[in-house]
Amino acid sequence: MEIIVAKTAGFCFGVKRAVDMAFKTAKKKQKGVFTFGPIIHNPQVIEKLKEEGILPTEDINTHEIKDIIIRTHGVSFQIMNRISDAGFNIIDATCPFVKKAQRYAKLLREDGYQVIILGEREHPEVQGIMSYAGDDVIVVAAESALPKIKHDVGIIVQTTQPVEALKKLFGKVIEQAKNVKVYNTICNSTALRLKETAAMAKKADIMLVVGGKNSANTTQLAKLCQSLSVPTHHIETAAELRAEWFNGIKKVGITAGASTPDWIIEDIIKKLKVYDS
Repeated sequence: MEIIVAKTAGFCFGVKRAVDMAFKTAKKKQKGVFTFGPIIHNPQVIEKLKEEGILPTEDINTHEIKDIIIRTHGVSFQIMNRISDAGFNIIDATCPFVKKAQRYAKLLREDGYQVIILGEREHPEVQGIMSYAGDDVIVVAAESALPKIKHDVGIIVQTTQPVEALKKLFGKVIEQAKNVKVYNTICNSTALRLKETAAMAKKADIMLVVGGKNSANTTQLAKLCQSLSVPTHHIETAAELRAEWFNGIKKVGITAGASTPDWIIEDIIKKLKVYDS
């Protein structure tokens, strides 16, 4: 059984930066270090950070907090101000690409544009961007109908959205708006990961998509593979593998979300090799 692993599988730049910052902080500090919410969408990494004494929280009123790490998805400017006003030491691990999306949303609002965000409304990254975009901000998914919009609109994109979704949204927007400004804030890592995964899925007999079940970009990878009619399993760890999945399988493709650490992928490969022995 041949096992092929996507070159783009695993931590993206922003996630690696955030996780490195968190573990470095853990080595320096003994107590009172928290992340605002889960620093990334991977339960196994969150557990490892807990073992190092860094816990996630969204309650900044606790007296235990001394240092607070901002998650890679970012937070709203209101939350950032509350944390700052509370006097905590802030370690900002927001992905630089998410920061850029926040800045563009603010610029569009200040220039008088109605901001449209392409993404998942309940996702923390989108929630943060919304806070910079003004009261008339609209959040839409690619497949959603577009509500009535103003003549001057600006488009911002959740960093993990596929470019095809942006193309669809733009087509809908220009039917209503007279003046459109687009900031393509899709992370290059996302586009490359989707492209490589699609190519792999067409060659594999089965696809394993590795990453948190609450990870937007990992879920997108799983949906992409399923759309190509290849048997697909979205798993978080090697413990979820089932030997019967691989009966008669000659080629296994493995891809992983941007929040998936290498050690989880390596554990899965080891278990697959046991099945093949």
